[in-house]
Amino acid sequence: MKRYLGVAAGAGLLLLVTGCQPQPTPEDRLNEYIGHWNGQDFQVMYEEYLTQESREEFPAESFVERQQQLVEDLSIENFEVSFTAAPDDAEWDEEQPAEFPIQVKMDSVAGPIEFDHSISLVHEEQEDAEMWFVDWDPSLIFKELEEGDEVAVRTEPAERGEILDREGRGLAINGTGYELGVVPQRLEDEADREEAAELLGLTVESLEESLGQSWVQADQFVPLSKASKSDEELIAEIEASDVTTYRETAMREYPYGEAFGHLTGYIGSITAEQLEELQSEGYGPNDLIGRQGLERRLEERLHGDNGVRILIQKQAEGTENVVLAAQEPVTGEDVELTIDAELQTAVYDSMQGEPGTAAAVSPENGETLALISSPGFDPNEFIAGMSGERYAELSEDPLNPLFTRFAARYAPGSTIKPVTAAIGMEAGTLDPVEGLTIEGQTWQKDSSWGSYRVSRLHPEAPNPIDLNRALVYSDNIYFARQALDMGADTFIDGLTGYGFGEELPFAIGVESSQISNDGSLGSEGQLADTSFGQGQMLANILHLASIYEPFLNGGTIYEPTMYADEEKGVVWKEGLITDDNAAILRDSMRNVITDGYADSANIDALPIAGKTGTAELKGALGEEGQENGFFVSYHAERQDLILAMMIESIEDNGGSDYVAGFSASAMEQYYQNN
Repeated sequence: MKRYLGVAAGAGLLLLVTGCQPQPTPEDRLNEYIGHWNGQDFQVMYEEYLTQESREEFPAESFVERQQQLVEDLSIENFEVSFTAAPDDAEWDEEQPAEFPIQVKMDSVAGPIEFDHSISLVHEEQEDAEMWFVDWDPSLIFKELEEGDEVAVRTEPAERGEILDREGRGLAINGTGYELGVVPQRLEDEADREEAAELLGLTVESLEESLGQSWVQADQFVPLSKASKSDEELIAEIEASDVTTYRETAMREYPYGEAFGHLTGYIGSITAEQLEELQSEGYGPNDLIGRQGLERRLEERLHGDNGVRILIQKQAEGTENVVLAAQEPVTGEDVELTIDAELQTAVYDSMQGEPGTAAAVSPENGETLALISSPGFDPNEFIAGMSGERYAELSEDPLNPLFTRFAARYAPGSTIKPVTAAIGMEAGTLDPVEGLTIEGQTWQKDSSWGSYRVSRLHPEAPNPIDLNRALVYSDNIYFARQALDMGADTFIDGLTGYGFGEELPFAIGVESSQISNDGSLGSEGQLADTSFGQGQMLANILHLASIYEPFLNGGTIYEPTMYADEEKGVVWKEGLITDDNAAILRDSMRNVITDGYADSANIDALPIAGKTGTAELKGALGEEGQENGFFVSYHAERQDLILAMMIESIEDNGGSDYVAGFSASAMEQYYQNN
């Protein structure tokens, strides 16, 4: 019995103690509520702090899920709610609501949002407990938000920056193209639908599916595909048809087409993977993004910042939408290149669609004036929407127009001989006026070479063979002997001085030129082969143009530049050749044209100097194979640009003179206007 009394007495004491505890004031409850609000604990806010009436009027999904979704959709960050405290002597009437001013701040995808409001707490009993609870409605999310209203995010795409050449000529511009489509009421029968589908590059099934969409009206234009301005034949067919039509629309344009396809690249629709990665940077599902070339490499500069508006879409009749926050679009940056569009076009056209590559640089400061891969592709085709059939055609073309050759490297052949000569002259092992007696078509140092012999193309060259004659006749034996005289270490050091084995400091990634696979020359035979650009030597076409700079500017190779805002004339390599030795090479390279075998470059229109080269690519079993032809040249008097060109498979086209003719044609066309 005493035990039960003790328990009862303990319970009574507990009730007495509990009853003596002060009840939370409305200010206490609001402080707790705002703590959860700032922490975005919407579930706790709903279950423990809202009035019974508020929970009945607004189900959990209207409160919890909606606010969670808004935080995500609007990219809400730095959310902060505060309130103005009541006076210290405030008294609370449980029969009246307690009102508090609140201040709400947040950052959103469209910029900061701030508003002042008031919040009411009501004293009521819930689950056998009397407490102050929040009287909630949607205006506590945003002040102007009422039941039934929607919060929407509207994106205004930024205008993409343009890519321009050195004279401001547009290479990738915001131009126009065409939307192709039909007016449904004109399609009277199956034959009409078949004709329309064929002209638009669609199947009849996909055409009918598109026309079956709920928004389609019989008398209104329905866009179904696109075409660029350059596709004049298709536009003429669309215009001539009674069942199809078109209208002009904004579209990215590439005015120079194939000549710049590999360089500018093109834009396309953003992929799901890219959107996931870039959504935080303001990209949306309908954005276009650089897919290849400079469009891709310069994406951050070209894209700009999309404009964003957050709206309350009012449902009540006669009320206007409310803008909560707005960020105006910022146009992307225009990027000017060092490229000369006239020169690039002249060089590309001169190559006549042959597979190859070309680069032109300024010896005065290293600016890249042209960078070409041939054959090219028309980026306008990708913008308009290339069919799978057309892409397969390009992919399977044996000339490989989708391969960017200017990024690759090739055996440079005899175009390396002026460099070999420069290294030997600077090392003191090559005397340019000393002639060598060379007999026959092949030569080897001694029997230790086994079956290996150096061959030359012109055994009729008269002895003695000095440097000038060796360059005019492109005598492999002469340069092999000079390389042996200087030795592998001296030759490797010299080539390293010209940038072989190093990454070319250039805005676009290109393969590095190499002396050999491992950077060494393991045998005298390999040393001999390398002296005339064979063996394992490989050179990138832009680097090949750049290594001729020292012969025209006093011994310097500049870092090649691509963008007009890059610092020009940054020295990459210097002190490579004296003025006297450079003059000797310049005289000989002019004689290569006037006295040698680059007859196609010996034109009346302008004096060209340079060096041809042929690189033979051995087959898997060492048999004779494809020959690539090279020509590195410049205007002998103006000396304001160096053009390096390579054409593949010239074995049946007269050798490297075939390439010299292309180069001369490009230079003639360019210099007529400059």
